[in-house]
Amino acid sequence: MNLDQTATNVRHSANAFIAATNAGDVDAALKLFAPDALIDDPSTGHCFEGRTGIRAYIEQFFVGYHTVTRLLSFERLGIGLARVRVDFTGDFGHEIGLLDMSIDAAGTIVHIDASLE
Repeated sequence: MNLDQTATNVRHSANAFIAATNAGDVDAALKLFAPDALIDDPSTGHCFEGRTGIRAYIEQFFVGYHTVTRLLSFERLGIGLARVRVDFTGDFGHEIGLLDMSIDAAGTIVHIDASLE
């Protein structure tokens, strides 16, 4: 797979994640992740491992806070890697965040390092 194709796959995964969480569709969001995927989000003080952990993360921080995410920018970092800058609004107020996403060859999300600016 070439660099352009993996960038397209990461962008597709990012867009699909944003669409699913904005819709509050936890199951659709989970289908985007590998079974052993990891989300590391220091702003929450936790890492969320596997689909059980990621379900808890999405339910609490996206569905629970009525979070609406808007893509601000997409930067390719390498094969299967991208930095996605997003605008978050919800019951917590407003934040700008970064999602450093890693996908496998099938386009499945394997890792997200999440942070707030």
